[in-house]
Amino acid sequence: MSRKNKQPHSHDIEFVRFADIPGHIHFYSTRTSVNDRHRHQVRGRTSPPYQGAGRGHLHYYEGVTSYDDGHVHRFGGWTGPPIPLPGGGHYHDFSGVTTFDDGHSHSYRGRTGEGYL
Repeated sequence: MSRKNKQPHSHDIEFVRFADIPGHIHFYSTRTSVNDRHRHQVRGRTSPPYQGAGRGHLHYYEGVTSYDDGHVHRFGGWTGPPIPLPGGGHYHDFSGVTTFDDGHSHSYRGRTGEGYL
C-alpha cells in the first residue's frame, strides 16, 4: 500500500502528572476494627487534591498499618468530597478495608484533618 492511500489519523492524549497538582494535603489517623483479637492504627497524609466529578475535589491515600499482633496490613483509597467546617476549611470522610494478611482483614473509617500545606 502506498503512502497516499493511507488515511491520516491522530491521537488525543491526556496526561496528568499528579505530583504537579498544586493544593493542600490532609493528615488522617484512625483505628481499625477489632479482628482476631487486635486492631491497628491507620495514619498518614493524603495526596494533593484531584478534581472530583461535580462534588468538589478528592484525595488519594495509601499506607501500611501499625505493627500489631506480629503483622501489618496495607490500605488505600479515595476520600469523599470536602465537607465544610463552620469557621472555614473542610475535612473529608474516608473508609475502607485493609489487605487480607495473617488470616484476616480489618475495616476502618475516619475523617481527615483540616486542609493545609
